Amino acid sequence: MNKLLSIGEALIDMIPEQVNVGISEVKQFQPIVGGAPANVCGAFVKLGGAAEMITQLGDDPFGDKIVAEFERFGIGKQYVKRTDKANTALAFVALKEDGNREFSFYRRPSADMLLCAEDIKEEWFEKEYALHFCSVSLGDFPMKEAHRQAITYAQKAGLLISFDPNLRKPLWSSEETLYRTVHEFIPSAHILKISDEELEFLTGKTEITDVLEKLFVGNVEMVIYTKGSDGAECYTKKAKAFAPCEKVKAVDTTGAGDGFIGSFLYQLYAGGITAENIAEVSAEQMERFLTFSNRFCGYSVQRKGAIASYPVKEEI
Repeated sequence: MNKLLSIGEALIDMIPEQVNVGISEVKQFQPIVGGAPANVCGAFVKLGGAAEMITQLGDDPFGDKIVAEFERFGIGKQYVKRTDKANTALAFVALKEDGNREFSFYRRPSADMLLCAEDIKEEWFEKEYALHFCSVSLGDFPMKEAHRQAITYAQKAGLLISFDPNLRKPLWSSEETLYRTVHEFIPSAHILKISDEELEFLTGKTEITDVLEKLFVGNVEMVIYTKGSDGAECYTKKAKAFAPCEKVKAVDTTGAGDGFIGSFLYQLYAGGITAENIAEVSAEQMERFLTFSNRFCGYSVQRKGAIASYPVKEEI
């Protein structure tokens, strides 16, 4: 079975027991395995696919917890390194009444940030399906170069490449650096997934239709635009589609966007969509994929955490 490879951070989300209070007021946190690229692997695997996570963890109990979680859900860990040079990353989260979040990150540096280009091996990418990455690990540290190397090998092997910026502004020295870095990496991807919360920052516009032509740069063949409870849109240069969301009571939106793109990538995989034919995906196919991923997220946000909250195919 061809695998999804995902590179970047695997970390511990410290989820609060109390809702509608800031991080400084939370009395108790529960450690949950997360990190956007790892969550995408989790969604892909839960639906029946195979995935490998490319990351580095600390030689600490939190790193052990992540490895155990990967084993529990069947996420590949043969490309997960361990180090005593830094600890596993932590992300403390506060939940508002509507399920949205406030973050405080502990990664100065964390183990994932220290993964080097030399740690990435070309043979990992041979005969696999896709490579997914985000922007959290693209700061000015070794992991950025590990991403460049992974993308180079993925392109050479003909893999489908997916990029979800998943913006976390507090992690960056300046918003200008974040903006410049995201736009540097967009042309490397076949699929660009952005949310309504990210659109204006990345494009200066509030309507996706005003900037589509500018987003189809480099290798980009598909743009996925998620709008939370307002549904999602998908565009290629030839077709477009929209699917609404069923209204649900959100308990925790942690990992919802990751679940969306992970489940969308699984559907592309199951449908035989590759880097070679993604430009030919029909509007009908896109609408079907969007509807499924919206439903997948609807299940996820009604439960706490990320990977553990994702439904299996039978639930959908």
